[in-house]
Amino acid sequence: MKLWSGRFAKDTDALVNELNASISFDQRLYREDIQGSLAHAKMLGDCGIISPEDVSAITEGLCGILRDIEAGSVEFTADNEDIHMNIEALLTARIGDAGKRLHTARSRNDQVALDFRMYVRGEIPVIIGQLLELERVLCRQAGQYQNAVMPGYTHLQRAQPISFAQHLMAYAQMFARDVTRLEDCAKRLNQCPLGSGALAGTTYPINRAQTAAGLGFDGPMSNSLDGVSDRDYALELLSDLSILMMHLSRFAEEVILWCSWEFKFIELDDAYATGSSIMPQKKNPDVAELVRGKTGRVYGDLMSLLTVMKGLPLAYNKDMQEDKEPVFDALDTVEMCIPVFAAMLDTMTVRTDNMRQAAGRGFINATDCADYLTKKGMPFRDAYTVTGRLVADCTARGKTLEELTIEELREVSDLFGEDVYEALKLENCMALRGSFGGPAVRETARQIEEIERFIKERENL
Repeated sequence: MKLWSGRFAKDTDALVNELNASISFDQRLYREDIQGSLAHAKMLGDCGIISPEDVSAITEGLCGILRDIEAGSVEFTADNEDIHMNIEALLTARIGDAGKRLHTARSRNDQVALDFRMYVRGEIPVIIGQLLELERVLCRQAGQYQNAVMPGYTHLQRAQPISFAQHLMAYAQMFARDVTRLEDCAKRLNQCPLGSGALAGTTYPINRAQTAAGLGFDGPMSNSLDGVSDRDYALELLSDLSILMMHLSRFAEEVILWCSWEFKFIELDDAYATGSSIMPQKKNPDVAELVRGKTGRVYGDLMSLLTVMKGLPLAYNKDMQEDKEPVFDALDTVEMCIPVFAAMLDTMTVRTDNMRQAAGRGFINATDCADYLTKKGMPFRDAYTVTGRLVADCTARGKTLEELTIEELREVSDLFGEDVYEALKLENCMALRGSFGGPAVRETARQIEEIERFIKERENL
């Protein structure tokens, strides 16, 4: 018999039961459900709504159920629909009438809102911890390659010389923002919906501040309608995770390019690559490709929940049962991707020779040539035009700017002197870019220190 069956004259259809049941996925909320029930029972007792004896029996019963679940000795049933009713049924079977009093001044609407909110709150630090470890990997790798010249690209065309360290630290900044977005999400969601009831609160003299404090919330949610119908925190989390995965996917795309023979900037460790069933020479960057692919999956989770929520009137609607699977899937996906991606980066071999060779072609010191002339007194736009003519001439002749003789350079401008060759040297081009945020060693060192400080601040929390 269902716990809500009093009003109904016949049993629900078997197919309806199958459609209605959520225990197959919401059972992962068992710990949060029991924690919330323990806090609720204590509050009911402290407010004189149920007896101390009932509180004691409920507490003992719930703690026993928790132990049994974690020991794997509890079998949930779809007949009880969800984790909330499964646990209540188990409790009542164990302690009798006292178990029936637990649901006083509570609805499944505020119960599930509480459980889900607590679950999300508990998962955010896990992902932040994984991101901080990824940041550590990036700092370690960047520290080794502050002098490693590589081409920086725009439009996937060689543009200007940068260091491999600066490239890695660009991603470190992105992941740092991901951390702060998740931290903001955790702050905003930390309001307790318990006590909202079905939608209109309760006539019992409950103490919502007590349950909120007991469960580690900053306070109770201010409006009971909002308390049971809000899923902003889940949408915000999915949005944050989508942005995070977008960053991972961009990085993955570059790893895939860098592994190709056309680039060969890095070599992945054998433990983080796969082979071909037919082509014995292949070493495929499957980790990066899977991360790139799973990004679309997380985007889908976000769009799924946005679509579920977009037309729902207040307060609770059964549609909202569809909120959990997208969030669970996104969390599982992200928590699987970050550690393996970090390990892949930590174990890769960086081919600085190939990076330098690639930087030597493509005229990525052309801007520096124009800047050289500008510093000699030529207006920048004129210097731009002169340098463009030199590039066109070099392209036609198969030369680089550094290979032009001083006589050939002076044919287009008598401002060129012997010091131009130092200005065109790629290592100097990179080293002189010491403006804030640039690739010069003192700047990449500052960037690394900044991220290391960011990590340390969170380690001390």
